[in-house]
Amino acid sequence: MQAFKPAAPGAYLPEQVADMLAADIRTGRLAAGDKLPAQAALADQFLVSRTVVREAVSRLKSLGLVDSRQGSGVYVNQPGFSPLNFNAQSAVSKQAVIQIVEVRRALEAEVAELAAQRRSLTDIRRIRQSIILLDKAVLAGGDGVDEDVQYHRAIAEAARNPFLMGTLDYLRQFLRGATRVTRANEVRRKDFVRQVRDEHELIVCAIEAGDAPAARQAAAQHMNNAIRRIKRAGPAFWEQAGVRLSSPLVAGWPMPAEPAVPVSMALKD
Repeated sequence: MQAFKPAAPGAYLPEQVADMLAADIRTGRLAAGDKLPAQAALADQFLVSRTVVREAVSRLKSLGLVDSRQGSGVYVNQPGFSPLNFNAQSAVSKQAVIQIVEVRRALEAEVAELAAQRRSLTDIRRIRQSIILLDKAVLAGGDGVDEDVQYHRAIAEAARNPFLMGTLDYLRQFLRGATRVTRANEVRRKDFVRQVRDEHELIVCAIEAGDAPAARQAAAQHMNNAIRRIKRAGPAFWEQAGVRLSSPLVAGWPMPAEPAVPVSMALKD
């Protein structure tokens, strides 16, 4: 049976499992027509719960990488199209991060508007819980990348558009990479942390109120402000953390696991 590396504790587990399976599919380690191991077997190998495996497989389905056959299992699909081809050299730069945030701005604004129109009370609770978890992560000295990704994903789920979710999942490796850079920059300064917290609150308040235009505006402004904060990052940030974090923004490059900024450097005025 195919052997898989256990998921690392502490990070967002469904995303980890999906990424590792997707990498094996794209490199041919899992070939078209191969049957994935049963959920229980995958859970044992990755050292995660079956719920995590189910969510990971669901993400692979949204990307078109696997498909279920009733009564038989989950199988790897024939590749339908080539993955996005980003030039590695263009990704290793401040400008590349800004350009990816521009992509996020277009997507996040639409997602927030739809979420304001379609959200449920459960969605609002999930979004607000993600803000609480993000606050806790920052107070504990972390960069809050996983929690920030979950906040925006909770809003996307409230939009109730599977095609939009599929697009976000497909672009996740690039969007998450840019998020690591923006969060590393933001947690260095208390004023940036407060700004991000206030911007998140504006978005969720507009969604909760059902004010679609305000939600769109708040989400777009959040991305505009993220770009401004990146532009304000000094040379020291890019020499120490920025380039290291922005360099893996292409498919198949592993993201570094260590914190973007030492805890002792975080939360400066």
